[in-house]
Amino acid sequence: MMTFKAVTFQDSLFKHCYFEDVTTLNTYFRNCTFIETFFFNSDLEPYKYPGSEFVNCTFFHNKTGCQISFDDDYSAYWIYFVNFLGTLAVLPGNIVSALLMDRIGRLTMLGGSMILSGISCFFLWFGTSGAMMIGMLCLYNGLTISAWNSLDVITVELYPTDRRATGFGFLNALCKAAAVLGNLIFGSFVIIAKSIPILLASTVLVCGGLVGLRLPDTRNQVLM
Repeated sequence: MMTFKAVTFQDSLFKHCYFEDVTTLNTYFRNCTFIETFFFNSDLEPYKYPGSEFVNCTFFHNKTGCQISFDDDYSAYWIYFVNFLGTLAVLPGNIVSALLMDRIGRLTMLGGSMILSGISCFFLWFGTSGAMMIGMLCLYNGLTISAWNSLDVITVELYPTDRRATGFGFLNALCKAAAVLGNLIFGSFVIIAKSIPILLASTVLVCGGLVGLRLPDTRNQVLM
């Protein structure tokens, strides 16, 4: 049995090869050529071959299922610890948004939070260590929660009472659909280059913040 971990084959030629009982984790064959190669009982899915070419190749009895490895270098403790830090970073953002929501206004908080979140997301591109990436994750979570809180308030206040529940539910449904679509789009872009989803996410956040500033101001509006 052979196991690959985070291996990338670039512009390689595989001729008359036999892949049997191979397990891969974050392994890709980019722009490779396979000639008369046989794959048996391996988990090499099509998305692992971006830009590759196959000539007279055979795939038989491919493995399926989750490919997450919990070996010594992939401790479950760090998964929960990083998730805990990301959740804890939301607390200051909630406190700030609760104290300043009425003082600076919903639109200012929404636009400012989204623009700052986009800037922090852009700096993920320059992350060079695990600690730096975790710090940027906490910063992003702390900034973006204010935008979500402002959006919830604005959404409720923009609709009249007889349409408020319907409008709020419809927008939540759109958010869920957009989240699924975003995961699919970003997942396809990660295979090409990791910089593309980072730039796309930061651009969408900044543009969304600028558009949010154009919404009607509901700070002093009497709800009907």
